[in-house]
Amino acid sequence: MLKIVTTQLQGLFQRIATNEEENIEDTARLLAQAGVGEGHIYFACFDEFEAIMLHATNEEPFYKMLPYTTDTTLTPADRVCIFTKTADDEAAIHLASTLDVPYAVVASEVKNGENRLFEESYTYINLQVRGGLIPGETGERFLHPDLFAALFVYEAVKLSFNEMIQ
Repeated sequence: MLKIVTTQLQGLFQRIATNEEENIEDTARLLAQAGVGEGHIYFACFDEFEAIMLHATNEEPFYKMLPYTTDTTLTPADRVCIFTKTADDEAAIHLASTLDVPYAVVASEVKNGENRLFEESYTYINLQVRGGLIPGETGERFLHPDLFAALFVYEAVKLSFNEMIQ
């Protein structure tokens, strides 16, 4: 089973690296606008993606990053990065509709094809998650890799961002 999980995660990471490389660079560039200026980078992380916020503030903190809260007052120099599991997350869509600064979105596409977060964001990174990785005996799929994918994207954006601001 471990080999199956490893192979499936490698495939997911490879899909992200191949299909989202340019979007990762564009997102890093967008965030670097605040990083090299007087702005701040705010992360808005929804549900289990709050783990990204913990990661981004502890070991090797993301430069000039602050958590986005309902009390946050943005300036034109600030940038926001929204991390959410799927592009149809109503809370993320609502937040995006209130932002008056450029923002990035990291989320998986939804099957119905409608994606307001993609249409309205400055940059969008598709997590490429299509469901569970491992098939069960009755056809269901389990081991949903959303957080794995989001952390992988976070690290890729951070690497690019750090190269740009140094």
